[in-house]
Amino acid sequence: MKIGFIGLGIMGKPMALNLIKAGCSLCVYDIVPAAVQALQEAGAQAADSPRVVAECCDLILTMLPNSPHVKEVLLGQNGVLEGMRPGTLIVDMSSIDPTASVELEKEVAKKGGDMLDAPVSGGEPKAIDATLSFMCGGKPEAFERAKPILEKMGASVVLVGGIGSGNMAKLANQIMVASNIAAVSEALTLAAKAGVSPDSVYRAVRGGLAGSTVLDAKAPMMLQRNFAPGFRIELHIKDLTNAMNAAQAVSMELPLTELVLGMMKHLREEGKEKLDHSALVQYYEELGNVEVKPL
Repeated sequence: MKIGFIGLGIMGKPMALNLIKAGCSLCVYDIVPAAVQALQEAGAQAADSPRVVAECCDLILTMLPNSPHVKEVLLGQNGVLEGMRPGTLIVDMSSIDPTASVELEKEVAKKGGDMLDAPVSGGEPKAIDATLSFMCGGKPEAFERAKPILEKMGASVVLVGGIGSGNMAKLANQIMVASNIAAVSEALTLAAKAGVSPDSVYRAVRGGLAGSTVLDAKAPMMLQRNFAPGFRIELHIKDLTNAMNAAQAVSMELPLTELVLGMMKHLREEGKEKLDHSALVQYYEELGNVEVKPL
């Protein structure tokens, strides 16, 4: 079976490489020629449009920034649906608005195909070592068909419910991650302002109830002043905005999400949207006029 892979960015490229390492035959497309060339050198077939990918593949994976990008790749000129054959399964691993997943699944069904939304969590490190978490929405039979492929890129592959529910789970995940990063930032900045080493505080609390995957992934980055993007602030802004829209659709308020979203937008105004979301600590450093680093 030949697998199509569209979207070879920070996350998509290592995910596609892991499929090749696992022995899968890939046909790939990206708007960045260098990304396609890197996969071609690793053994993938290159395509010059999403339509060409669809013409030669029965399973198509997409990993794109946001809803408009997925819609353009699937529905646009030379898009997937122009070349898709009946029976094709599309697995969108992008993090997008759940309502967009529902709309797209209907269009795919009209062409005789099926679709899962299967956003991921884990960032670039887990994309590289193939330990991502997949949150899937769609028909059980479509999930079972895609699961063996997703397991080559992740350590957890869970069917949450019907189409769109994977992205709803991802929005919940992103709320938790953003809030956790904000809490870590606030706590370590307080320690630094009080003259206590944030590094020592981190090492003291990580084995207790405050310990978390987010703490262990992001506190060292803050302490080392390493804000190279594993997951960019601008992408987290996108996810939290989608969460706010989803909440509005069901008449619910998200006060904590709204607060952290405001912090991230402040950093974007300062031109820091390309930094890793661990750079949220810089919002607190501005408030406290102190830098979080080992003392």
